[in-house]
Amino acid sequence: MLRSIKQGPKYRRLTRHFHGVQALHQMKSIFSRAQHSYAQLPQEFYQKISPQVSTEPKLIEWNQPLATFLGIELDDASLRQRAQVFSGNLQDPKSIPLAMAYSGHQFGHFNPGLGDGRAHVLVEVSGEDGKIYDIQLKGSGRTQFSRGGDGRSPLGPVIREYLISEAMHALGIPTTRSLAAVETGDLVYREQPLAGGIFTRVAQSLIRIGSFEHFAARGQVKHLKILLEYVVKRSYPELDPRSDHLPLEFFTALSERQARLVAKWMGLGFIHGVMNTDNSSAIGITIDYGPCAFMDEFDEKKVFSSIDHYGRYAYQNQAVIMQWNLASLARALLLLYPESEQESAAQTFELKLQDFMACYQEHYARVMSMKLGLEEKNWRQHRELIKIWMSYLQKHHLDFTLSFRNLDFLLSSEASFPQDELLKEFVKVWKAQLFQEEESIEKITKDLHRSNPLYIPRNHKIEQVIESAYQGDHTPFREMLGVLSRPFTQQEGKESYSQSPKKEERITATFCGT
Repeated sequence: MLRSIKQGPKYRRLTRHFHGVQALHQMKSIFSRAQHSYAQLPQEFYQKISPQVSTEPKLIEWNQPLATFLGIELDDASLRQRAQVFSGNLQDPKSIPLAMAYSGHQFGHFNPGLGDGRAHVLVEVSGEDGKIYDIQLKGSGRTQFSRGGDGRSPLGPVIREYLISEAMHALGIPTTRSLAAVETGDLVYREQPLAGGIFTRVAQSLIRIGSFEHFAARGQVKHLKILLEYVVKRSYPELDPRSDHLPLEFFTALSERQARLVAKWMGLGFIHGVMNTDNSSAIGITIDYGPCAFMDEFDEKKVFSSIDHYGRYAYQNQAVIMQWNLASLARALLLLYPESEQESAAQTFELKLQDFMACYQEHYARVMSMKLGLEEKNWRQHRELIKIWMSYLQKHHLDFTLSFRNLDFLLSSEASFPQDELLKEFVKVWKAQLFQEEESIEKITKDLHRSNPLYIPRNHKIEQVIESAYQGDHTPFREMLGVLSRPFTQQEGKESYSQSPKKEERITATFCGT
C-alpha cells in the first residue's frame, strides 16, 4: 500500500514541493528591491496564504524588460527556477504571499465578501522610477475569498490578459502589466477540462474602489482611514496625507484620473466588459481584464461580456458607470467625517461627482481631436465635428480602428469610404479645420498615424492564439505579442493582425475566465 502511494502523482507532487521549500533556504532572492508595506497593515486587510502547488509548471512567456525595470535579478540558477517561483511552487526568501480583502458592487448589487479568490500578491518592489509595484499571481489557487471556486485559471484567460495588458501599455493606457505566463501541467475543469495556467501581473497598486467599500460596509472607520492614508502616501504624491480634507482631495484626484482613463478607452474602442467597483482601480489604472474586447465594427451599444444581458457595461455607458462607481466610493468616504458634518460633506461630494462628466467630456474631446489630426487645445471647437464622425461610423458600422487609421485617405479621395451626406459634411468641416491648424499634408498624415494604431488585440486573433496554445504551440502567442508591442508602426508580413475579422471569424461574446 505504502509503495503504491509513493508511486502516485500526488506523492510526486508533494515531493517536488518539499524539495522546492528546501531550496528556499539555499536560494538567493530574485527581488533585489523587495518591500512589504501592505503586509504590515492590520490583518483584516488580507489573508497570508501560499499559492497551491502545480504539477509540472512550464514558463511559456517572460517579460525581461519589465523584470529589469523591477530589479528582478536572475542568475543561471534562478533562470531555471522562474517557472517554480512564478507558479508559486517555490517561495522566494523575500516573498510574503497574501490574498487581498475587498468587497464590491457587481452589476449594481453589493457583495460584501469578495477578495482575491484566485490570486496571491507575492511581493512589492520598487521600480527604476522609484514607484512601488505589486507582483501578483493569478490562477494560483484557493484562498479564504474563493467562495467555493477552485482558485485556478485555464490557460486561455492567461494568454488573453497577457496580450491585452501589454497591448494597452504599448498604446499608452495606464494599466497593469504582464511579467510571466506559466502552464501548470494540471487540468482545470470548466465546461470541459482545459490546460491550467498562472499569470503574473504587475501594478502600481491593486487596491480598488471595492477595497474602501469593504471597510465602510463593516463600519470599520479606523481601517478605512488607514486604507486612505496608505493609498495616498503610495500613489498620490501631490496630496498631503495629513490634510483635514484628505477624503475629498483623494476623491477629486481619482475622479480626474478615471475621467482621463475612460476617455482613452473610448478613443480605442475598448470595452472593459465588467466595470464592477471591485474591478475599478483606486489609482486610475486599467485592472482585471476579463470579458474585455476591442470593437471591430463600431456600435455604441456594443457589449462583449457573456453575462451583461442588459448592456450595463456597453461601450456608450462606460463613463456613466465610472461616475456610478465613484458615487459608491463617495458613500464610503463619508464615514470618515464626524456624523455632524456628513450631510454637508455629502453635498460637497455630490458637486464633485457632477464635475466628473464635464471632466470626462473634455478629455474625450481632447482624445478624439488628436485622433482626427487636430490640436487638442482647440477641443471645444471640435466637438460637433467629432459627433458627425462618430454618427457616420455608427450608421455604417465601420471598423473603428481602421476608419481612424485610414483618415489620411480622405485628404485626397473619399472613394474608400461609404458615400453619404454625413461624410460630405464631415470632410468639408474637417479639412477646413485641419488646414487652418496645419498646412502640410505630410505632417497631418504623420499626426494621424501617431494617434491611431494599426494593430489592436482583435478578438478573433486572440482566440486563434489561445486555440494554438491549448494545442501546445505558443509561437502564435509570441508573434502576436511582438506585433502588439509596436501598434502604430506598419510591419511587413503582419497584415492579418490589422484586418477586420471575416463574418465567420467574429467573436460576439467573451468570458471572465474564472
